Amino acid sequence: MNPSDNLFAILLFVAGMSFLPLIAVTVTGFAKISIVIFIVRNALGIQQLPPNIIVYGLSLILSVYIAMPVMNTAYTAVRDARLTYKTFSDYEEAGSRASKPLETFLRKHTDPAKLTFFVQSTGKIWAGDRAPPLAENSLAVLVPAFLLTELTKAFEIGFLLYLPFMAIDIIVTTVLVALGLMMIPPNTIATPFKLLLFTFVDGWTKIVQGLVLSYI
Repeated sequence: MNPSDNLFAILLFVAGMSFLPLIAVTVTGFAKISIVIFIVRNALGIQQLPPNIIVYGLSLILSVYIAMPVMNTAYTAVRDARLTYKTFSDYEEAGSRASKPLETFLRKHTDPAKLTFFVQSTGKIWAGDRAPPLAENSLAVLVPAFLLTELTKAFEIGFLLYLPFMAIDIIVTTVLVALGLMMIPPNTIATPFKLLLFTFVDGWTKIVQGLVLSYI
């Protein structure tokens, strides 16, 4: 391999690393997982616990865990003795092979209606002779459709998780008003009860299990 090949490989590696955070957020379960955890934290009434670094760390670890089969399949696909990685076509072929498992994962967890919208809207947004025809397995439409699906699911899950905590807030507020203790902030009384309920049902374990199993 000559120096120009080494330089090209280094540049490609640096470019890939720069896009890694964006990839981690957009094509994994990171968005849904982190949003659900933040909603639960807000519902509990403890705005800073667990800290943001813990939330992001847990979301990243779970995202990698969920995506591990996809990454293993992609790695196996590009680990081919016939690919010498000395020409641009080799890297192009490797990228094409690696994208197949990702396309399968994204399509499996994407709402068909949202995917259809992005496929059909390309003809309007990308109008002109230069607009390439996009299939439903194209990453250009799969990624936004998947991310939109994840956001929708995250808020649906968050809404259902928020209801029991909101019920506790309403009950505590009603009791305080009935007792004439309106000067006491309801959150001061409600938060311990919410933490007790959440701990009693092993909330974190059930939430993590539900999020992970949603990608089966």
